[in-house]
Amino acid sequence: MAGTTVFRNGRIFSAEDALATTADFLECLVVKDDKIAYVGSENDEKVKSAEASGAEVIDLSGQVVVPAFIDSHMHLLQFGLGLAKLNLSECKSFEDIKAAVSNYAKAHPEMSRILCRQWHQSATNGKALASMLDDIDPRPIYIEARDCHSTWCNSAALEELRERLEATADLYGEDIHRDDAGRPSGLVAEGAHLGMVWPFLTGACSMSERLTALNNAIDVYIESGYAGIVEMAMENNAWDALQLLRSQQDIPIHIAAHWAVPYSKDEQQIEEHLNEAIAKHREFHPSKSPELCIIGIKLFNDGAIGGCTAALSHPYMGYTNLVDPIWPADVLKRTVKKAVDAGLQVAIHAIGDVAISQTIDAIAAANHPQGRQRVEHLQLASAEDVKRVGQLGITASIQGVHMDPVVSTAYSRIVKPHLWEQAFAFRDFLDHGACVALGSDTPTARHLPLPNLYNVTTRRSAVRPELPDVVHEHYALTLSQAIAAQTSQAAYSRFAESWTGSLTAGKLANFLVMDMVWSAEKLLEAKVSQTWIKGQKRFQNTT
Repeated sequence: MAGTTVFRNGRIFSAEDALATTADFLECLVVKDDKIAYVGSENDEKVKSAEASGAEVIDLSGQVVVPAFIDSHMHLLQFGLGLAKLNLSECKSFEDIKAAVSNYAKAHPEMSRILCRQWHQSATNGKALASMLDDIDPRPIYIEARDCHSTWCNSAALEELRERLEATADLYGEDIHRDDAGRPSGLVAEGAHLGMVWPFLTGACSMSERLTALNNAIDVYIESGYAGIVEMAMENNAWDALQLLRSQQDIPIHIAAHWAVPYSKDEQQIEEHLNEAIAKHREFHPSKSPELCIIGIKLFNDGAIGGCTAALSHPYMGYTNLVDPIWPADVLKRTVKKAVDAGLQVAIHAIGDVAISQTIDAIAAANHPQGRQRVEHLQLASAEDVKRVGQLGITASIQGVHMDPVVSTAYSRIVKPHLWEQAFAFRDFLDHGACVALGSDTPTARHLPLPNLYNVTTRRSAVRPELPDVVHEHYALTLSQAIAAQTSQAAYSRFAESWTGSLTAGKLANFLVMDMVWSAEKLLEAKVSQTWIKGQKRFQNTT
C-alpha cells in the first residue's frame, strides 16, 4: 500500500484528557500519507489489511511514541538570531562578563556589533552602566538580560540608538535609564527594549541573515521534537522574512503568531498597531492558512520578577515603591475589547499578582469566553485569580523553565511569603478547569522540551539536577498531564485541536519516537530518537 507505514510493537501514548493522571498506551500506529489512519491493537483487521497491501512495517521495539511537541510561547526569529550571540549564562560576576565579552570581541573582528545574551542581572547586582563596558571594545555592545526584558548597552550602542532614544523619551520614560544629567546611562528596559532595541537590531540584520536565523531555529526545533510553535510578539521584520522563506521552501513546522501591540501613552499609536494586527489577521487568517497564520495580538502588562518589574501588590524587598502594570486599566480594557470584537485572540504577558488581576478583568469585560484568550506566565497569581482563569475559559500559558530552582528560589527573597506560596501554581490552574499550555519562552530560557517537562513534573532543577530544592511540589503536574500541556492542550490553545496535537485517526501524523522510561524522574535521560512531521521522518538521532 503506497504511502502507508505501520508502526508495531510500540507504546503509543493515546491519552487526550488533560486531567488524566496516568498514561494509556496502545500497541500500533498506522500512517497513510500525511495523516494518522489508525491507533490501537496491532491485531486489528485494519493493520492486517495495510500490511497485506504492502505497507512498510517498522518495529518500534517497545519505544514510546508521543505527539510531536508544540511550544506554546516562544520568539522564533529572536531565538534564531540568539544562536549566534555570546552566551553569558555561566558568568557569575562582572569580571566574568568582561572577560567573556573581551575574548569574544577579539575572536570576531569581522563583526560590526558585539551581541550577547543570557546576562544574569544579579551577576552585576543590577548595575548596568555603559561606562562599565566602554573599555572592552569600541564597537557597539548589546548585552541582553536573561529574561529578555532589558539590554545593557555601551556608549557606542547608545550612540547608534541616539535618535531613537531622543524620539521616544516621552513614550518610554523610565524604561530608558538615565544619569543625573538626564543622559541615557546604559540600561534600556521593558517597553523601550521590546519596542526599540529588538526592532532596531532585527532591522539591522540583512534579509539573508534573518532567513538563515529562521532556518537554523526551525532545524533546532525539529531536532528537539517540536512540530509547531506559538510565536509571541510578531513584527514586520520577522513576518516578512517568514513569508519570503515560505515562498522559497517548505516550512515543516506549523506557526501561529501573535502580533505585538506595544503600549503607548498616545492611544493613536496603539490604535495604529492594533489596526495593523487586525489587517494581518484577516489576510493570514487561521481558516485560510492554519499552518502559518496571525491568530491574535500580544500585549505586555508588566515585566519580570528577577528585574523587579513585575507588578505586585507590595514593594519588592529593599524597595519602597510599588511597580504598576504597564497598561492603565481603562486603556487595556478598550484595547482588549476592540481586538476580541475583531476576532483576534488576545495574549497578555502578566507575571505579578496585580498585573494578572488587571489582565483577567480586561478579558472578563470583553465578554467572549469562546475566544480562548490567554494570559502568559501567570507566575504569582492569587488563589482567586487562579479560579477565574478557569471560569472565564482563559488559557493558562505556563513555562516550567521559569520555575527552575536555579532561577526561582531567589524570588522567595524579594517577594512577600503569601505571594511566594502561590508561585507557579500549575496544577491549581488545571484543577480549576483552565486549558494549561506549556511553552519555553525561548530565548529567555532554554528551548528544550524534556527539561521543561522535568521542571513541571518534579518541580526540581533541570539545570542543576543535583540540587535538593523543590519548588512547591503540590503544584506539580503528572507526566501525562505535562505531555498533554505540551501537545493536545497546546494545540487547543491555538485552535488547532481538530488537526494536530494528539495521536488520533484523521489528524496530521506529527509524532515522536522516544528513547525513554515513562517516569518524570527519568526525563533528563530521555532522548528524541525520531521526529515525524506529516508522515515524514524529519529527524533521526544518530547518537
